[in-house]
Amino acid sequence: MFKDLVTKCRTYRRFYEEIKIPTADLKELVNLARLTPSTSNSQALKFRLCNTPEETDKVYETLGWAGALPEWDGPEKGERPSAYIVILCDLSLGKNKLYDDGIVAQTMMLGAVENGYGGCILGNVQRSRLAEALGIDPTLYSIDLVLALGKPKEEVVIVSVKEDGDIRYYRDENQVHYVPKRGVDELIV
Repeated sequence: MFKDLVTKCRTYRRFYEEIKIPTADLKELVNLARLTPSTSNSQALKFRLCNTPEETDKVYETLGWAGALPEWDGPEKGERPSAYIVILCDLSLGKNKLYDDGIVAQTMMLGAVENGYGGCILGNVQRSRLAEALGIDPTLYSIDLVLALGKPKEEVVIVSVKEDGDIRYYRDENQVHYVPKRGVDELIV
């Protein structure tokens, strides 16, 4: 059921790093992205696949993790993503793509979950540093988002927003990650 897939598609930040994601699985996620709508059908997004230890280490060093957990520097070695998909915009095809990044990122994340993986959509990226590390020409491509992917090693639980309205996610002493969500009636205007 689609609702179950959406519910399982959480933001995961700790993974079984030793479980690798084959290039074929990453290409299938790009194939899903290829099928999504795009502004003016420009199909301006391109993708850089990274699933070797050398490349994943380079990508990891350019990312900021979990803004609501300032005391946490990100996953430790052994719990880091085993793959990344860097979402790029081909600047010759589309500078005004509006929502394409979000549509593509969520579609690929749903595909990852369907295949037993999980991930995190990251916008906190040192883009210049990442472009240099991966040999991406910034005059040809902008780095829009990075998808961190792997086999999840943590439990993520959806809870109701507390009475004080605090929506910040948090972890308990067992490292269970809680994500407060507003109720449906609060969202309907």
